[in-house]
Amino acid sequence: MTLHQAGALPAAESAYRAVLAASPRHAPTMTLLATVIAQNGQPEEAVRLFDASLKLDRNQELALFNRGNALFALKRHAEALASYNRAVALWPGHAPLLNNRGNALFALGRKLEALAAFDRAIAVAPDYVDAHFNRGNVLRALDRMTEGLASFDRAAALDPDRADVQFDRAVLRLRLGDYAEGWRLAEWRWLVPGAGPRRNFAQGLWLGEADIAGQTVLLHAEQGYGDSIMFCRYAPLVAARGARVILEAQRALVPALTRLAGVAHLVAAGDALPPFDRHCPLMSLPLAFRTALETVPRQVPYLRAAPESVRHWAERLGPARSLRVGLVWAGNKLNTLDDQRSAGLPALLPLLGCGAELIALQKDLSPADRTLLAATPGVRSLGDELRDFGDTAAVLDLLDLVVTVDTSVAHLAGALRRPVWVLLSAAADWRWLAGEADAPWYPTARLFRWDPARGWAGVVARVKTALVAFCRDGGSRRPG
Repeated sequence: MTLHQAGALPAAESAYRAVLAASPRHAPTMTLLATVIAQNGQPEEAVRLFDASLKLDRNQELALFNRGNALFALKRHAEALASYNRAVALWPGHAPLLNNRGNALFALGRKLEALAAFDRAIAVAPDYVDAHFNRGNVLRALDRMTEGLASFDRAAALDPDRADVQFDRAVLRLRLGDYAEGWRLAEWRWLVPGAGPRRNFAQGLWLGEADIAGQTVLLHAEQGYGDSIMFCRYAPLVAARGARVILEAQRALVPALTRLAGVAHLVAAGDALPPFDRHCPLMSLPLAFRTALETVPRQVPYLRAAPESVRHWAERLGPARSLRVGLVWAGNKLNTLDDQRSAGLPALLPLLGCGAELIALQKDLSPADRTLLAATPGVRSLGDELRDFGDTAAVLDLLDLVVTVDTSVAHLAGALRRPVWVLLSAAADWRWLAGEADAPWYPTARLFRWDPARGWAGVVARVKTALVAFCRDGGSRRPG
C-alpha cells in the first residue's frame, strides 16, 4: 500500500500479487490489485478482479467505487452507475464517489439527476474542485449558461492553475458574448491535458502588442478545418498593419484559401516554412485584435472559389431544374462532440419534396449512408467527387442554399457569403452564441437551435417549414 500511495504502480502490483499468492482469498488485497491494474490502463482486467473480490465480500465500498470507475473508462456507463449506486449505499459521504456517480448519470443523458449528484458532492465537500467543474458542465448542457459560468468561476477560485477549468470558463464567456475575458482565458487551451502541441518557434509570439510594420508574420492553423476557415479572416487585418503575411493551413484547405486577401505566401501544413519574424496561432488572432462582439470582422466574402473550378462543377451539375440545396448531416468522426453535433442522414430526409433539388455534400460516407442514398433518388450525392475544400467551395458557389449541421462546410459557406442554415445540437459551440437566430461571424447564416422536446426531429421540422417558403419565394440567389 505504501508503494501504491507513492505511485510506484509496478512494484505495488508485484507486492499485491505476492500477498495473494500467500492468501488467495484476501478480498481487500484483490481489490487493491484491481485498482492498480485499472490505474495502469487495463480496465477490463480490473473489472474481472473487482468482480472476483466482490464475490468474496460483496460489501466493499472501495471495490464498488473503483469497479464503477473502470466500467466508466470502458464507456459501460449504465453498469458503472449500478456499481456507484451500490457503493453510495455503503459510503454516502464520499465526495469523489458522489461526483463520479454524477459523471455516469451525465453520460447517460440524465442531466438533472447528474446535477443533483454534483450538488450532493459539494454539500459533502464544499471545496471539491471536480464537483464544481462537472456541475458547470452539466449546467452548460442544460443551457443554463450563467449558472454554469458561476460554477466554473468557483472551481477556478479554488484551483487557479487548473487549465481545463480556465479553458471551459473561456468557452462559456465566449458563448455569453464576453469576448474581452473569453479571448484572454482561451490561451489556457495549450495547457489542457490532451491538447495539441504548441508550436515553440524561436521567433516571438505576436499577440497584438508590438508594431509589426515591415516584419513577416506567420499565421498558423492549430485546430480543425472550421476554425481555420473562421479565423483566416484576420489575415488582411494583419497585412493592414504593414506586415507581410505567411499563412500555414491544412493541406485540404489550401485550394480554398488561394484567393484570400492579404496573404503573401500560402503554405500547406507539413511543408517547409519560409523565414519569418513573428508568429501567431489563428485562434489567438481575436485576442491580438482585442475583438469585441461589436467589432467582429464580418465582411464577407473573404474567401472566393476559383473561377475555373466553378466552371468545371457547373458543367458537372448541368442545368438547374429548381433551386439547389446542399446537405451535410455529419461532422468529423474524430471530434469528441461529433455524436452530439451530427444529426445523421435519416434526420434530414423529411426535407425531400420541399421543391428543391437536394445535393449531398457529405464526405466519408458510412456504409449505412451509401445504402440509404442509393435507395433515395431524390438526393444527389457528390461527396465522393469532392477532392478538397476548393471543390467544395466551387459547388457551394453554384447552390442557392446549404443546410448543414455544425461542420466546416457551415464555415466555408459563410466565408463565401452563401446562404447557409446551420442546425445546432444541444451542445452548440460557443461561436454560435446563445439564444441568437443569426451569427455575428457569418451574416448569411441562419441558425436553427436544438428542440429540447423533439431533438433533431423538431429542428428539421422547422427547417422544412422554412425551406418550403424559401422555394416558394424563389430562394435568395445571392445575398446583397
